[in-house]
Amino acid sequence: MATRQVLADLVSAYEQRSGAWVLIESVGGVDAAKRVMADEAFDLVVLASDAIDKLLAAGKLVAGSQRDLVHSGVAVAVRAGAARPDIGSEDAVRSAVLAARSLSYSTGPSGVALARLFERWGIAGQIQDRIVQAPPGVPVGTLVARGEVELGFQQLSELLHVEGIELLGALPPAIQITTTFSAGVCASATQPDAARDLIAFMASPDAAEAKRRQGMDPA
Repeated sequence: MATRQVLADLVSAYEQRSGAWVLIESVGGVDAAKRVMADEAFDLVVLASDAIDKLLAAGKLVAGSQRDLVHSGVAVAVRAGAARPDIGSEDAVRSAVLAARSLSYSTGPSGVALARLFERWGIAGQIQDRIVQAPPGVPVGTLVARGEVELGFQQLSELLHVEGIELLGALPPAIQITTTFSAGVCASATQPDAARDLIAFMASPDAAEAKRRQGMDPA
């Protein structure tokens, strides 16, 4: 879901350049990986790089077809009009987490890394009952906007366009969690050459501006 908007932008640009028609289906990463693993017919898939590696190892992607597309960092949000805690340092983020009545993060790789960070801080048990797990495919920002969650952590690209929230900013460099998203041609592809051409465009310098506009860095 983190790549939904940037893929929409890139596909639109590609269609104008190539005259091709592309259909992108955006779902949670866990669901997408399961569907490719089950041999559902797709020409290409975009997932976190570790998930792409697992699909390659399982023979579900064409060997050598994978390309890194973007690097995506985690940001923090509160409901519009709510108090804005300091997140300018690692200690400040830890204090904000401990002070929050509820918090949420995604089920994807950034969420896993955040849970490990809480364990490293020694506060995982203390805040366990305050964590609201966002269902796969449901943006954390939506829960924040509804007032169901006080402090939300998710990749910046997923928070940028959510109404009813205020971005506090990105996690400080010392604890920033960066996910690399990659693309690969599916072994079940019916149009592998077209898939390779689209991936090549999405990995090209011509795609860099769209990636930055959606809160991501070109890989």
